[in-house]
Amino acid sequence: MTMPEFARLALLASPTDRAQDACEALRKGRDWVPLEEADAAVVIGGDGFMLQTLHTMIDIDHIVPAFGLNLGTVGFLMNKYRSARSIEERLAKATRIAVSPLRMTATTNTGEIQSFCAINEVSILRETRQTAKLEVSVNGKVRMPELACDGVLVATPAGSTAYNLSANGPILPLSSNMLALTPISPFRPRRWRGAILPETYEIVFKALESVKRPVLVVADQKEVRDVSEVRVKAWPEHRLTLMFDRGQSLEDRIFAEQFMV
Repeated sequence: MTMPEFARLALLASPTDRAQDACEALRKGRDWVPLEEADAAVVIGGDGFMLQTLHTMIDIDHIVPAFGLNLGTVGFLMNKYRSARSIEERLAKATRIAVSPLRMTATTNTGEIQSFCAINEVSILRETRQTAKLEVSVNGKVRMPELACDGVLVATPAGSTAYNLSANGPILPLSSNMLALTPISPFRPRRWRGAILPETYEIVFKALESVKRPVLVVADQKEVRDVSEVRVKAWPEHRLTLMFDRGQSLEDRIFAEQFMV
């Protein structure tokens, strides 16, 4: 007998009451294994919990396909929760989407270096009422000697419909292999709308007057304060896989989002 592709499944749920109730109902239907032993993961909750689960996979160095069931708010990375249809059937028919996270390396004013990954975006933001002033370099060449702004972000295609879209950044197709570089409330140059860059490029931000005008960086949910330099580049070695019901994939949703008003 041929073994199913996903013989060992992990079941993870956010701490909300709805997600925990759904988890208990699913748990009774089959045997589940810890994430470290799984061939795939079923994730119950919202986009935030899905991101948390994907980060956990990277942290434990065990990356497997993830199939989300939305019992959160937006659920852009999730599928509809349908208790009547078996998980095995949905996984067998699911469409797979590959997502490359970003690698962010930050140097603080004291010389400390911290590195995190981001699946949606890396955001550099002013810490105080003072406008941030940043030097922006791409692949070792200074492209903008001084950007005065509230902040700037680098978004992946998967994250281009999140904070990036709210900051008037472009929506990127998942297959584009591009990154969105988007300013947040730019003051000078006022009309700069950002750039679209190949994901193979490294982007470096240097905080000008970093003591007078302190800035912080956020990689998804990880924050580093008082930074002097931030380096961002795609991290294809840790490529992630999201699974969607056919006709409801992330690619379809990103395409549809461009026509919403």
